[in-house]
Amino acid sequence: MIRPDAAATLHRWREAGLGAFGVVLGLWLWATTFGLPALLGLALAVVGAVLLLSGLRRALFDTGARAPGVVTVDEGRITYMGPVMGGTVALDDLTEVAHRRSTSEDAFWRLSADGQAPVFVPAGALGADALPDALAPLPGFDAIAMVRVSRRTDRGTVIVWRRPGRAALT
Repeated sequence: MIRPDAAATLHRWREAGLGAFGVVLGLWLWATTFGLPALLGLALAVVGAVLLLSGLRRALFDTGARAPGVVTVDEGRITYMGPVMGGTVALDDLTEVAHRRSTSEDAFWRLSADGQAPVFVPAGALGADALPDALAPLPGFDAIAMVRVSRRTDRGTVIVWRRPGRAALT
């Protein structure tokens, strides 16, 4: 039997571990073979590196907190469905992404767009770990900054991204 907390940690880091395995195996194939197997090894190493970086970002972004609701990302739209409130916003309409922490356990993302109410997504909602990948296509978006902000423990609001050329929202 494996302890539940150890199983949760392994589950959290599974993508990064698989990526690291792919990098090691791919580089080994590339270094020890010739021709087509070497090229396949190099391709495996590249895919493994992408998976490793994505897995690291996801594992570090997941704070372990759990909150009600579900986040889905589908065709450029982020939707949060919660027990009390929810909403949807298109990536093309986003003007600002902010992180707000009011207590050590209570944090949420505010996704703002012109002409509609902001969508508030609890950081611990199911599927919230997909937000950095979903927001990555935004111009000037820094996923590493988003991960760094999600790990902070002090209270307050931090603007993670604002559409270039836009003034601060009130």
